[in-house]
Amino acid sequence: MSSAKFSFSDHSHRRFNPLTGSWVLCSPHRAKRPWLGQVEEAANNQRPEYDPKCYLCPGNKRAAGTQNDNYTSTYVFTNDYAAVHSNQPECSTAALEQVTGSRLPNELFRVESTCGQCKVVCFSPRHDLTLPELSIDQISQVVSTWQDIFCELSADPNIGYIQIFENKGAMMGCSNPHPHGQVWAMSDVPSEPAAEIASFKAFRQKHAASDSHACLLCSYVYAEGANTASESANRVLLQNETFMVVVPFWAVWPFETMILAKSHIPHIGELSQLQIQHLAEAMQALTIRYDNIFQCSFPYSMGLHQSPTANHVDAGCCHLHLHFYPPLLRNSTVRKFLVGFEMMAEPQRDLTAEQAAARLRSIESIHYKHRAHPSTNKGHAADH
Repeated sequence: MSSAKFSFSDHSHRRFNPLTGSWVLCSPHRAKRPWLGQVEEAANNQRPEYDPKCYLCPGNKRAAGTQNDNYTSTYVFTNDYAAVHSNQPECSTAALEQVTGSRLPNELFRVESTCGQCKVVCFSPRHDLTLPELSIDQISQVVSTWQDIFCELSADPNIGYIQIFENKGAMMGCSNPHPHGQVWAMSDVPSEPAAEIASFKAFRQKHAASDSHACLLCSYVYAEGANTASESANRVLLQNETFMVVVPFWAVWPFETMILAKSHIPHIGELSQLQIQHLAEAMQALTIRYDNIFQCSFPYSMGLHQSPTANHVDAGCCHLHLHFYPPLLRNSTVRKFLVGFEMMAEPQRDLTAEQAAARLRSIESIHYKHRAHPSTNKGHAADH
């Protein structure tokens, strides 16, 4: 090891993710290297308000033949090409033997039949808008719709987990540009949220002697809030009464963020109407900054992590938060790929969480498409 003074901005280090028990390698000096890798084509974001060929626009027929309602706000329907179905047979021993080629019990070949429901949530009847271009009231309606779906599916005894998410942009595999997200409800808790729940439970058990209601993310919110006085350690982008937006200390993607409930809220079903508005404000403020950073419709995958269902046995340990995973690295056409070392060893990033947070904080909160002239206004109701 060198005797030189360590710098988080210049020297390699690993950061631990307490939510999943994983590590990320940070190599900030690599951000200085020239880029000769793949460059994406700039996306064409000019779209009509209504597209007669769009499967999600009001009144249009979808690919499977069902006609959409002439909806005027949010619109929910069962996914025509669902990943899981409610009517699902059990995986028989004979079927397992056929696919494994063996009749002998083997712990290396395990299969579980899974069932569930998949829904599509159209955010707006407008084909040409994205989430950051919606009003606070419109985003609040989206969140209220998520809340209704979560509460409805939680009452189904066959549902063990409800994943609400949005993929924005073709770069993230979104097959239709109409503003929409999805809800996949399954009989079992998937791997990623299961790992988080295990961490929540382990944290509470570890601190049970001093605080029987100890929460990993409540503690993290407190710790990040205490860092805002120091610019070099400030990862908080903005906050309001109910939610904090932060670049997590262990972020993997270049401009990865989390929206965290500042108090212990296990799931979206417990949000009041005012708290729903607060979440809408935080989502709008964050996604506007995303669009403004490279003057483009910024792609991302976003998902809510919370209690698997409203009455789940581990609901009390869970803490509502939203993950945003955007792939853009240097500009609107250069993306971060998780390949090589990231696939074979562990995730790696060239931009520290603090550097990404400082850059996002410096971005205007007025959407670049909506500026009548260059603006210096950086204020927003959700800013701290």
